[in-house]
Amino acid sequence: MTDQRPIGFWLKLVDRLIDERFALTLEEHGVTRRQWQLLNVLARGNATVEALDAAVEPFLAVDDGESADEHLAELVDSGWVAVTPSGYELTEHGRTALNGLSVVVQANRELASQGVTEEEYDRTLATLERIARNLGWSET
Repeated sequence: MTDQRPIGFWLKLVDRLIDERFALTLEEHGVTRRQWQLLNVLARGNATVEALDAAVEPFLAVDDGESADEHLAELVDSGWVAVTPSGYELTEHGRTALNGLSVVVQANRELASQGVTEEEYDRTLATLERIARNLGWSET
């Protein structure tokens, strides 16, 4: 039997490859992966910067002071996101852009999951969640 690489190797590798693929795909459309994520959160409804930070926190370098705020500025400038008294909201222009981007992102997801059954994918997610919880993660 050959030596099996540890889970950390595969997690880091897949994470890097996903980031690279998303960066290439989304850059062509003028957005970053963080901005894509923020647009998706805002598609569910208005949100404060604190709520947006919490929603994308696993992807931010919070130790370096990174927050959703810096990723929102360009979205506001582009007219995709509006600043409201209660926080941020997706504009109609932003919804249209998000719908177009969703098609491209779905193609990336389909590429990444080729040859993986829905059952295998769901089991992988459940296993990773269990590992994260075992290591102290919680949704709160």
